[in-house]
Amino acid sequence: MLTALSIRNVVLIEALDLEFGDGLSVLTGETGAGKSILLDSLGLALGARADSGLVRSGEAQASVTATFDAPGVGHRALELLTDNGLEVEAGEPIMIRRLVKADGGSRAFINDQPCSAALLRELGAALVEIHGQHDDRGLLNPRGHRILLDAFGACETATVAVAHGAWRAAEERLIAARAGVEEAARDRDYLTHAVEELSRFAPEAGEEAMLAAERATMQKGARLADDLSVVADCLTGSDGGIARLRQAARRLDRIAGEHPVLTLLLEALDRALIEAGEAEDRLGEAAEALSFDPARLDAMETRLFDLRGLARKHQVQPDDLAALRDDMVGRLASIEGGEAELAALEADVAAKARAYRVAAQALSAQRLAAAERLDAAVAAELAPLKLDAARFRTVVEPLEEGQGAAHGVDRVEFTISTNPGAPFAPLVKVASGGELSRFILALKVALAQQGGADTLIFDEIDRGVGGAVASAIGDRLARLAQSNQILVVTHSPQVAARGAGHMLIAKSSEGTVTRTGVHALDASERREEIARMLSGAQITAEARAQAERLLETQ
Repeated sequence: MLTALSIRNVVLIEALDLEFGDGLSVLTGETGAGKSILLDSLGLALGARADSGLVRSGEAQASVTATFDAPGVGHRALELLTDNGLEVEAGEPIMIRRLVKADGGSRAFINDQPCSAALLRELGAALVEIHGQHDDRGLLNPRGHRILLDAFGACETATVAVAHGAWRAAEERLIAARAGVEEAARDRDYLTHAVEELSRFAPEAGEEAMLAAERATMQKGARLADDLSVVADCLTGSDGGIARLRQAARRLDRIAGEHPVLTLLLEALDRALIEAGEAEDRLGEAAEALSFDPARLDAMETRLFDLRGLARKHQVQPDDLAALRDDMVGRLASIEGGEAELAALEADVAAKARAYRVAAQALSAQRLAAAERLDAAVAAELAPLKLDAARFRTVVEPLEEGQGAAHGVDRVEFTISTNPGAPFAPLVKVASGGELSRFILALKVALAQQGGADTLIFDEIDRGVGGAVASAIGDRLARLAQSNQILVVTHSPQVAARGAGHMLIAKSSEGTVTRTGVHALDASERREEIARMLSGAQITAEARAQAERLLETQ
């Protein structure tokens, strides 16, 4: 609810501070007093285009501040602020401030936090609905008609939204699976060939290191073979060192008893023979360890070369070839499994699409029933508003195939026919200014309690009517004011008399300076203003009496 409006240096308004209560507040004043300036100021705070022409002559800037009660939990205004990163504490009022410079440019703030004009427009639409003869938002915008009808008819939309989400999620899974199967199928021939090649080769983890080590050993044996042969000849041949040592030992053995030194010599030769025997054993071991088969070495080098070539071909390390083969085998298997999975996913998509269509059709039936009730409710309001020749119809028609969404498969639009036999058409394209305002009022009354902004502003909704029609308008505004804050700019005394609060907009001049001011009227001032509205410039006793009767009967 709008609680306060502060205006500085906007056209004829130098400084103005207004407070508003709940219920129905009326604003009256003579033609040209500045009622439009007041609404333009509020519109500026709610995100309207910032025009430097609004700045009062001689001033550097204009400002408008609008304050609203703290919105309740779940209110669209709170969602907008939270989604845009603006902090508003629970129970804290919303204060919107807009500055416009005389040399162009503007700034906007929400609770002293800078914001964009786009956010201001969204927030303003959530807080206030302004209905005038040139209004193209609110009830005149077909984009909101479906939401209003659903709220009016208490239509079950959540089930359709959930079913639609499940259907789309199933479709996304199917699309992803198809892409995977198609990609795998494109690689089928390559995978088949690669698996066959790797399976024939049968690489093993660690094989490269094993082959490389064995090859190095065999290559070393090939390189040392000649040297080992020479060493063997020197040691073990018929004329080798060991044979000669044994021959010498046998001779010494026969003569060792002849002298102690010979005995010592024989002992040394025996030790040498023992060491030589160990050397002979080591030589044998070395020959065996370094022995090689040329054919085996050639085969080993060929496999090592092929192993490394396969690794380069598949851009992996040689030790990873075995795992790569297993992965390719799995991918080939997934092609067959994926095709089976596709069938299951397609069946799931079809089932969820059917569930969505069933839910959407049930919602369409609810909307058609709600449309009939809404048409009847609006029709009941038209005759008292002098629109008895007009007809209202809520159009609920199916969207084109494939255009269904989370909100269902229907397009909803409010249409009217203003004369018997005339075709139905959108509100804004058919009704005249006065008719349009009254149609909006009839709709708002029929849609009371069905969402929308908490504050409604009607600009000269009673233009061109009087008497019983004006009374009917006042009555309906008062009924709306039971659930909403209503501000109405009016020229009708019948409407003005229904207000819980009454403000007079007046223009005054001091020399060359003209100002627009707003004054909250007390009971006696209010009677005088309504009398003026009844009689014109010359207020008569009869007008005062009639004003008194209007006030008493409300």
